[in-house]
Amino acid sequence: MKPNREEAYALLTKYNETPALIRHALAVEGVMRHFAGLLNEDEEKWGVIGLLHDIDYERYPEEHCKKAVELLNAADIDEEYIHAVCSHGWGICSDVQPEHVMEKVLFTIDELTGLISACAIMRPSKSVMDLEYKSVIKKYKQLNFAAGVDRSVIDRGASLLGYDLRYVIEQTILGMRAVAAEIGL
Repeated sequence: MKPNREEAYALLTKYNETPALIRHALAVEGVMRHFAGLLNEDEEKWGVIGLLHDIDYERYPEEHCKKAVELLNAADIDEEYIHAVCSHGWGICSDVQPEHVMEKVLFTIDELTGLISACAIMRPSKSVMDLEYKSVIKKYKQLNFAAGVDRSVIDRGASLLGYDLRYVIEQTILGMRAVAAEIGL
């Protein structure tokens, strides 16, 4: 099955209740839809995969990207979607390598959305609507800021895509702006 957005959201919230994790999934969905639009790809499909990428994280953090296979298979989700979900943990918690451009985007922006969220929260506006590249890159270089964000994953992902880091950051900000109300930023 290739779930629509409503089905994917229902599946996400079946296994995740923490508001921060749901907001993260919504942020990743928004950014995935944004990149799909830029690349003339299927925005619904990319968004659904963004929503589902951390389906197993809240309940099974030690089995992240492994338990997702079981949960998504049980929901009869298409293998292409499962591969994409698992590939975002490549080299971290999964040996599934991102192959399609969609998977490479997901791999790249997952960590980046966390960094951008942290940057936005530090602003007086607490919003991505007035957040710019220069503020993000300044914090990107401060390894003690949002220390849980693995910058090497973002760098590796941008390289896989053949994109400049600045472009990836700017487009991720724009994708998050599109869902700013839903993610509280």
